[in-house]
Formats: sequence, structure tokens, C-alpha cells
Amino acid sequence: MKNPYDIVRKARVTEKSGALKEKHNQYVFEVDTKATKQDIRFAVEKIFNKKVASVNTLRVTGKKKRERTVNFGRKPNWKKAIVTLREGETLELI
Repeated sequence: MKNPYDIVRKARVTEKSGALKEKHNQYVFEVDTKATKQDIRFAVEKIFNKKVASVNTLRVTGKKKRERTVNFGRKPNWKKAIVTLREGETLELI
């Protein structure tokens, strides 16, 4: 089994994730690209000692990055996980 801190890299704190937190008790994390939903569930429960109701994942493609030459670079692709906690469970991320 992987280390939970290798699976969950960081929490994404944006306006959209704040709205998800308030309305649906969902939290957004940047996770390892090879992590499965079961891995993410295990990692969040282990790190925060909270019960997870469901996990949704999506891959975010990296944007093109213009450099000073004719060539274009790319930002890396990454994976986003939207974790829904059970009723009565909350996280204090900040």
C-alpha cells in the first residue's frame, strides 16, 4: 500500500471548491495520476480521520505555455479528486 501523503498531494482551495464545500460537503484535492478511487478514499480517511461517502475523479490536461521561442511548452497533466464526506463530517483546510 502506498503512503497516503504520496497519493493526496495538496488541497485545491478556489472559489469553486469553496462553493462545493458549503453546498455539498465536498472537498477538492490534487492527487497522484495513477491513484484509484479506493486509494484516494483510503488516503483521505487515514490523513484526516474522517469517513468518506464517495470519490469522483477527473484528469485535467495541461495547458499550452508560450515560451520566448517559436516552440510551445506544456504544463503537466494532473488528476483532480472531489471527495464527499459523510453527514456531520467537516475538514478544516485553512
